[in-house]
Amino acid sequence: MKKVITILLLIIAQFGVYSQNPICPTGVYIPDPSAHVWKDGKLYVYGSLDESTKYYCSHKHHVLSTSDMKTWELTENSFASKGEGDQVSYTDDFLYAPDVQYKKGTYYLYYCLSSARNNEGVATSTSPTGPFVNGKVLYTKGINEIDPCVFMDTDGQAYYIWGQFTAKVAKLKPNMTEIDTTTIKDRVVTESEHHFHEGGYMVKRKGIYYFVYAALDKTGSANCISYSTAKSPFGPFKYGGIIISNEHCNPGNWNNHGSLVEFKGQWYVFYHRSTHGTPFMRRACVEPIYFNKDGSINEVEMTSQGAGSPLSAFEKIEAERACLLLGNVRIEAFDKDHEKLTMINNGDKACYKYIDFGNGVDSVTISIATKQKPGVVRFNIGVFEKQTVAEVTIPGNEDGKTWQTITAKAKGIKGIHAVWLQFEGEGTDLYDLYWFKFSKRTD
Repeated sequence: MKKVITILLLIIAQFGVYSQNPICPTGVYIPDPSAHVWKDGKLYVYGSLDESTKYYCSHKHHVLSTSDMKTWELTENSFASKGEGDQVSYTDDFLYAPDVQYKKGTYYLYYCLSSARNNEGVATSTSPTGPFVNGKVLYTKGINEIDPCVFMDTDGQAYYIWGQFTAKVAKLKPNMTEIDTTTIKDRVVTESEHHFHEGGYMVKRKGIYYFVYAALDKTGSANCISYSTAKSPFGPFKYGGIIISNEHCNPGNWNNHGSLVEFKGQWYVFYHRSTHGTPFMRRACVEPIYFNKDGSINEVEMTSQGAGSPLSAFEKIEAERACLLLGNVRIEAFDKDHEKLTMINNGDKACYKYIDFGNGVDSVTISIATKQKPGVVRFNIGVFEKQTVAEVTIPGNEDGKTWQTITAKAKGIKGIHAVWLQFEGEGTDLYDLYWFKFSKRTD
């Protein structure tokens, strides 16, 4: 059964709408975001669903949607391959990254299964959020069958895109449920020439076809969302560069998967970040992007604010909004609806981009669970984080389970800044951090 939850980021009442990343509600892990704007004017994000720190994905798909990039609605159980709402009769395999396309009143969900054979299929719905029903095998004829994407060209021709290490493109027949196998072209983009790993996605802008995909970085990990361009969906494609990298979003991070979409005159890149110190439990994020006159795309950085305004220093900023983590520190859930920074070692850092300090602050308060050894949390800004704006002393001799608030004086910093939290103490696993907040300057 489909279940709809209006998120309002699930934090409006508590924290205010000041941040956008991740766009998933706390406790929900939707990676591989494929974004589309449909005829109702809303933006929809389709992805897989992580449920474990030990493996990728699950048997379900949820859908995120928004009308303004601030208030998000979560539709649960839009499609399933096992259990309640099972619409894949021929297997109980996990569901990997999907995509959705629309034609003449029907929404087509192209899904991908974890099995080696018959692993790509299609299901349909009259609603962009499902439920999608009657899943059936989509014949793809060949190897490297993973991560489907369907691109609809301006002339109404749909193209099916899939593959790992080497991407294939083929035309879909008018019924949208069959591939015209006579049109299959392999090696449209490749690992050797375009750094292609998986997760293809295509858009068209001003006559240029942009092939967007998870790409290998210099370390050999698929952490980048990169792009190549061509004058035809079949290529030849020329490598364009990196749009965003999620390196240092989490220790143990390994891959990425994303999409590009224009919404209300602004282009965005969607991507994901992993959590829990593993390659799994990934969550969708978004950043605005910009095109140059020649059609090239400027690389953008990961931020905490995403598509929104800078975070307000005067509202509680949750630990999970960190966009960069250096060292052993990672984001983990500590109950169904809350996450923390944990496994903190001496010298670790967490960054929040960007925070608006307005006309100034005079103190900072943190929510922290202290453990046996004392320590310090420094709030730094500026080039190389050399300017310390606050220093919070952390007592020891606690069990690490009880949350307490500690307040310390802060310098009267003004304006918008990237803020680095630097953690200090003796040894490892020092303390856990839940949130922090500044108070306004009163003089």
